[in-house]
Amino acid sequence: MNTRAFTLALIIAALAMFMVYTYVEDQKSSIIKTYGTPVSVVVAKKDIQELELIDESKIAIITVPKTFAQPGSFNEIKDLENTVASVPIIKGEQITKTRVTFPGAKTGLARQVSVGKRAFALQVTEKEAVSRLLKPGDRVDIIAGFDISSGIKYMQKTKTVLQDVLVLSTGTSMTNSIPISGVETPKVIRVMNLNTYQPYNTITLELDPYQVQKMVYITTFTAYPYYLSLRNNNDKKMIPIRSTDVYDVLGEEDRAEAKQFFSEKYKNSSLGGRGGK
Repeated sequence: MNTRAFTLALIIAALAMFMVYTYVEDQKSSIIKTYGTPVSVVVAKKDIQELELIDESKIAIITVPKTFAQPGSFNEIKDLENTVASVPIIKGEQITKTRVTFPGAKTGLARQVSVGKRAFALQVTEKEAVSRLLKPGDRVDIIAGFDISSGIKYMQKTKTVLQDVLVLSTGTSMTNSIPISGVETPKVIRVMNLNTYQPYNTITLELDPYQVQKMVYITTFTAYPYYLSLRNNNDKKMIPIRSTDVYDVLGEEDRAEAKQFFSEKYKNSSLGGRGGK
């Protein structure tokens, strides 16, 4: 074996490694000088929805040049424990202070009511609320019964009074509610009951102010129950629906007989002689 050749090769290899190391360090120094020293930032490991609770399973720490760190970014996972996304955050996006908040009033129902709309609560049972299968985010029609003649049967009507109404909450479970069940959270947050998955006796709807007045009238002055019918969330078509009375239910076959019956029964009233339509 040629010792001199081997020694020369080692020297050349060491010199090459030194040159590469020097080049890399020069490039690193140049990058640091241009973009700043590396810093740690917290990013989303997956897409995070608005009002979703943030925990360590959804975030990670990466290193970026200081210039690329977003203003207000977090550099430790513990700083984000039990925070809530105030806006949607996409996978890989740096999480900043303006994009998160702590559970409280701003993450409650008022934030979810559209501008110009109002939240309005109704008491419901299984019969009126589709067996209580309604959930936040569903859309419904509201049907109510009316008696405008103090008991004259053919003057009693049912009417679809509202269509395509958004369900904001069922009981205390809201649209985009914060799922704190099963997540370790401080006692101060747990006692707020931000989200419960329990049977409910009320639902809250998103209505405009005039629709609220309609529902207050129905719940205050009509003796008949109202009903909610569930519709497909993608069905936005508003259908003109006329009122339904006893003749519509009986159909053409029995209409004449019913009219004769009501004419006889109410012949002494101001409406009896007409017997309806």
